Amino acid sequence: MSQLAPSPPDPTNQTSTARSAQPQQGPVTSDSPRNAAKGNTVPANTETWVLDVEGMMCAGCVSTVEKKLAQCEGVRAATVNLVTEVAAIDCDQTADPEAIAQSLTTAGYPSKLRQRQAQSGLTAEADWLARKETEQQQQSLQLAIAATLLTLSIFGHLQHLTLTNRVAQALQSIPIISTLWFHGTLATLTLLFPARQILVEGIQGVRRGTPNMNTLVTLGALSAYFASVAALVFPGLGWECFFDEPVMLLSFILVGRTLEQRARFQAAKSLRSLIALQPASARLISATDSSDTGSVQIPASQVQIGEWLRVLPGEKVPVDGTITTGQTTLDESMLTGESMPVVKQAGDPVVAGSLNQSGVITLEVTKTGADTTLGQMIQLVETAQTRKAPIQGLADLISGYFTYGVLTCAVLTFCFWYFIGTPLWPEVAQSTMGHMHQAHMHQLSDTSSLGPTVTQSLRWLISLKLAIAVVVVACPCALGLATPTAILVGSGIGADRGILIRGGDILEATHRLDTLVFDKTGTLTTGSPQVTDALPLVPHLSAERLLQLAATAESGTRHPLAIAIQTAAAESQLPLLTAQAFHTQAGLGVSAQLIDQPDCQQILLGNQAWLSQHDCPIDADTRSRASALATAGKTVVFVAIGQQVSGLIGVSDRLRPEAAKTIQHLQTLGLNVQILSGDRQEAADAIGAQLGLQPSQVSAEVAPQEKVSAIAAIQQSGHRVGFIGDGINDAPALAQADVGIALNSGTEVAIETADIVLIGDTLSDIATTLALSRATFLKIRQNLTWAFGYNLICIPLAAGVFLPALGLSLNPGFAGGLMALSSITVVINSLLLRFTVKPTTANDTTS
Repeated sequence: MSQLAPSPPDPTNQTSTARSAQPQQGPVTSDSPRNAAKGNTVPANTETWVLDVEGMMCAGCVSTVEKKLAQCEGVRAATVNLVTEVAAIDCDQTADPEAIAQSLTTAGYPSKLRQRQAQSGLTAEADWLARKETEQQQQSLQLAIAATLLTLSIFGHLQHLTLTNRVAQALQSIPIISTLWFHGTLATLTLLFPARQILVEGIQGVRRGTPNMNTLVTLGALSAYFASVAALVFPGLGWECFFDEPVMLLSFILVGRTLEQRARFQAAKSLRSLIALQPASARLISATDSSDTGSVQIPASQVQIGEWLRVLPGEKVPVDGTITTGQTTLDESMLTGESMPVVKQAGDPVVAGSLNQSGVITLEVTKTGADTTLGQMIQLVETAQTRKAPIQGLADLISGYFTYGVLTCAVLTFCFWYFIGTPLWPEVAQSTMGHMHQAHMHQLSDTSSLGPTVTQSLRWLISLKLAIAVVVVACPCALGLATPTAILVGSGIGADRGILIRGGDILEATHRLDTLVFDKTGTLTTGSPQVTDALPLVPHLSAERLLQLAATAESGTRHPLAIAIQTAAAESQLPLLTAQAFHTQAGLGVSAQLIDQPDCQQILLGNQAWLSQHDCPIDADTRSRASALATAGKTVVFVAIGQQVSGLIGVSDRLRPEAAKTIQHLQTLGLNVQILSGDRQEAADAIGAQLGLQPSQVSAEVAPQEKVSAIAAIQQSGHRVGFIGDGINDAPALAQADVGIALNSGTEVAIETADIVLIGDTLSDIATTLALSRATFLKIRQNLTWAFGYNLICIPLAAGVFLPALGLSLNPGFAGGLMALSSITVVINSLLLRFTVKPTTANDTTS
């Protein structure tokens, strides 16, 4: 890494300090390996754009927006999330995203294209967070107004009850509030001001031919209001004035939506936390500056790769970089989920958003803006909360036609009760219009003394109230929120714990897994081989001398085995000797010529084939010792001095500390665990034995393409397979598996290909992922059961199905309350997921 960095700009020079913060000109392209491998991802070379969409209130709105997007030129696929108010569209090169956003705005859903700032840590997500926080502050006033209206509407309902309690009687006789004109005025003001937006959007939905939840509420409220106005203006009709009904209805809706929006805001807690981690400023210094006197505070969005920054104790690291000077402890819990601070010193990488706790450090910038680990995490979480789970498909299908079905049901309810129900069961009026004046009730039940006009008027009023209740009680919102809120919370919990899940479809696939296949090197093992044995085979050669000679010969290469031997020599404080003529043959070994060493001139290190090429005979005793090391799962390095085999070095890759108990725990969950390794059979068998696996569960000497074939064979036998790997050679297998899981210490190709990334680099997180997936889908099932069950029960109840037999019905006000409660229940149930999923540690042995 270069030790040179640009000097900090002169604060007096306006030209040097003016940095570019232009919007990114190109979209994110979907041409990664994982996109080409799985059928549920978009085609290669497809541009993915993100739109912020306002005005969506229910699943019907989501369906409408998706249909509008699908009709736009160049759009291949579109996914809309009701909770986060985001639309992700996959387009070809002919699409104009600005025009697409404008088409949605024209359709009644104000939209704008989300653009990231180049080199910026303060992306569009920060603007989203600020907007949501502002909305939360404004909702306090809305909640107070709605609560006041709800209280006043209750006073209106008290007028229709016969009460003996003195307090209740006193409430009924309060001046002004107890008058009909007061409630009429209150209803008018409610429609004109607090509920105006609902009514406008509802009417616009009708005009555009896309009725939504607001349309249902608008029809119910206006029907009750104008019926009451007619009763007030034309008392001869004999109708009841129920101005309190639209007030109560709209109050419940406003209260419910305010609470629902607050719950949604809480559901997005993890995403908000990640966005809030982005530091606003950075302390830029010169690469030659050893003090803090020459530092310049600049926006973190303007930091450039290669520059040097200083981070003081208590400050957040603004970008990704590598420490050049200093030592400190960093809180990286936002990244890994691990609460213990991590010691960092010169040469160690640091990530944006981590908190510097103790020392002053200087770092060289390696990544900025959306390319930082934090930026990538934010993008992954956003993606996860946008992509739908397949289980949502039925709810989306129903929601698309829900409003039309409810309106049809309301019309049928009105017609049935007006023409059939009321004449057939006149006594049901006591339940439906129990708070009407008794004279009117007598008129309806004693039809012999009635004129036809009054009778028809009362029948009309009863039928209207039941139809209004049907319109109001129906709730497509619960159907629309059932899946995305659970996915939002579930993926957020994963992000909190260092588990990045790419979408709801991945969560659904994960909970169906029955087979887990592990790569060995770097996954079950640390990927850092260590010298375990140094066995001299000739007299007067000590283990230390053997290790020193081997490290000297290996000093000319950076192979993992060479690094292990060099590290072992350094730990034993064995200095390297002087050597020349280094030669490396990939897959075989190395050779070097030692200088000024009377006991040896040439040294060879490698496998048996390497020694055979150099005419170095291997006797039976040496072969036996080498075989014993190999049987123990160790890689054997032969050392020859001159033409004589003089020693053996055993190198072994350590098993991860949590690997054995993690495998045991996964097996107790009923999962079939297997190892698929490209390493030697002896090494793989040794690792399998340490993990308690049977030989039939371990496959070794498997080439990368053969791993794909092996996973495909398991899938063809009817199993759902998850593959866990970390290397470049694991990418095809990660793509082939139903769910690919990569460790964060793996290669970029593996991480990009995987569906789930374990940021904490801990195998026990696999069990946590499975538990999270299962708990999330339990919540989704509960939410969908509630949403379907609520509508299946409440719509018939509101339509008067239980009136003849049980005398049960709903008035419009309480119907609106139930509707609001339905949506809130779904969101709160999803939030409870945070209390039901606990982290799984390596010490857990039961599910």
